[in-house]
Amino acid sequence: MSRPIVFSDKPLPKEIQAYLANHVKLTMWEEAHKLKREQLFEKLQGVDGFMTSGELINEELLQNAPNLRAVSTISVGYDHFDLNAMRKHQIIGTHTPYVLDDTVADLVLSLMLATARRIPELDALTKSGCWKKGDSRQLFGVDVHHKKLGIIGMGRIGEKIAKRAKYGFDMDVSYFNRKRKKGMEQQLGLHYEELEVLLRESDFIVLMVPLTNETKHFIGAHEFTLMKPSSIFINASRGQTVDEEAMTEALLTGEILAAGLDVYEQEPIHPTNPLLNLKNVVTLPHIGSATSETRDAMAMMAAKNIVAALTGVGSCYKV
Repeated sequence: MSRPIVFSDKPLPKEIQAYLANHVKLTMWEEAHKLKREQLFEKLQGVDGFMTSGELINEELLQNAPNLRAVSTISVGYDHFDLNAMRKHQIIGTHTPYVLDDTVADLVLSLMLATARRIPELDALTKSGCWKKGDSRQLFGVDVHHKKLGIIGMGRIGEKIAKRAKYGFDMDVSYFNRKRKKGMEQQLGLHYEELEVLLRESDFIVLMVPLTNETKHFIGAHEFTLMKPSSIFINASRGQTVDEEAMTEALLTGEILAAGLDVYEQEPIHPTNPLLNLKNVVTLPHIGSATSETRDAMAMMAAKNIVAALTGVGSCYKV
């Protein structure tokens, strides 16, 4: 019996190629530039499995991949999957949960610290030669320790953030979630709050919800008006969960103190986006899980997912 054919739209580490070679016939896109959509359709002809890091899996693609049986995304998020179309074509979809939780939580704490202590702004000032000797209040930031943190979306990553904040910075941590998690409240000493209460009382607000029809622009103009003028807003979920225009206005008018962002409504962010000109905003290029160790672990999990979906060897994390 011939082995299933798997196509990856990006190069994979050697050890992952070796693992796949034991189970499937692997082909990869190895050019430096991104594969164009029309080229992708050509590559998917005769392919049984597709490994990707964010390619849109919709009706158009599935009609151009008649042999496709499984898609494995190298990410925990799968908002690029049209699940209705995949169900219609009986396509198995898999993702990579758990392996990136700690890394993303680390980044969220980094954004909290960077915004509160104005790290990028003061780094640029020092390197520009504008640092003057003497203690100037113009360089002051705000404390993170012992402040109140509100987490919106208490999934696996939210729990990791809560632990770091509670045990590392002695923060008072509250959360809002679709379902209350009383066991976690007891374990970590957290408390549940309704969304408006959390927004009004938190010094730091971290948004960690998945992107769905219900969470698009989950945080908008009304929510920013509820926040304290001294509050710092962090988004490391998806850019479309926030009304970016309303957030920009809140930052410009002083409704909130600062923001730390790893995601945007348009990615890559457009060079004329006003957020890029605000000193009270830390902007990162969607690097939540971007360490060599974590990305390689995610790719290996995605490889095991596609093998399991196509051959039945092992188990996979289906969406």
